[in-house]
Amino acid sequence: MKLDAWIALTQEQMPARRWMHTQGVRQSATELAERYGADPEQADLAALLHDYCKFWPIERQVEAYQMYGLPGELLAYDPQLLHGPLAAEVARRELGIADEAVLDAIRWHTSGRERMTLLDKIVCLADYIEPGRDFPEVARMRELSLTSLELSLLAGFDSTIRFLLDKGKIVYPLTLAARNSLVDELRSGSNNITDRS
Repeated sequence: MKLDAWIALTQEQMPARRWMHTQGVRQSATELAERYGADPEQADLAALLHDYCKFWPIERQVEAYQMYGLPGELLAYDPQLLHGPLAAEVARRELGIADEAVLDAIRWHTSGRERMTLLDKIVCLADYIEPGRDFPEVARMRELSLTSLELSLLAGFDSTIRFLLDKGKIVYPLTLAARNSLVDELRSGSNNITDRS
């Protein structure tokens, strides 16, 4: 299967507004990849497929998630978290994507994970800051993204965690771990840091 087929299949999975979001994520991911030295084609493909399953009915997501034998502990949390790992599995099994870096970036784009790769960070951040997004912290995140993926992504995780706390919702532990891992990277000046200031 080639990119044109993946584009057509992805567009069929979602309403027009979400397709516009996906196009924005593709644009932002490609720009970030070029700025920070990642592969723009990998970034584009992961961005294209990141929300592939998001608009499937929750029952279908749960059924497919269980059918593929994905980790059951995620089912105890917000169903919005299912679409990333599920999209990665669908991309592998049904769309023929074999690039593990692309699959990981799809898998972790919502929750994040500890020690995120450069591509993980790019796709996760692109999902936050694509041009169609409009929330109070997004302008600051976009500005930070010009010089530091980690600082911008940290602002995104902080915003998400604050939102969940304000709503009295459970915070998925892996998101806290991802946030704390970014703090550790920034404090230690880790080789994973992609500062362009």
